[in-house]
Amino acid sequence: MSTFVIYAIGYLILLGGLLYGAFLLGVQTQWIVVGGLVLLGLGIAMGVGKTRAKDIPTDHQ
Repeated sequence: MSTFVIYAIGYLILLGGLLYGAFLLGVQTQWIVVGGLVLLGLGIAMGVGKTRAKDIPTDHQ
C-alpha cells in the first residue's frame, strides 16, 4: 500500500469523526457538508504534498 493511501485512509477516519461530532452537536447539515468538502480538499492537498516524490534534476545541455 502506498504512503498516500495510508495517509488518505487515516484522514478519512479523522474527517468522519469530526463530521459525526458536528452532527451530534446539532450543526446544520449544510455547514457539515461545506466543512467536510473544505477539509477533504485540504486533506488531498496535504497528502499529495507530503507523499509526492521529489523531482530529480537532470543536466541536459
